[in-house]
Amino acid sequence: MASLFHPVRNTFRYLQRQAHENPVILWSFGIGISGPLLVMTVPPIRKRMGWKPAEFPPTSYPLPQRARRPVVGYDDE
Repeated sequence: MASLFHPVRNTFRYLQRQAHENPVILWSFGIGISGPLLVMTVPPIRKRMGWKPAEFPPTSYPLPQRARRPVVGYDDE
């Protein structure tokens, strides 16, 4: 049974030692773990609070629904 928790215990010992010797590694580990957790927890919280995504901006200019008149008066002959 002790061999089952051996990798967890070694990981904890490693992180504890690195927290004293190289705190950057511990912070990197914490930030790396928080990313996937936030991806799974933030969207449901937003949805519960009533957040709705913004509308997408138009990708083309709307053309008028009328006949096009030729341009006159600019010496385009």
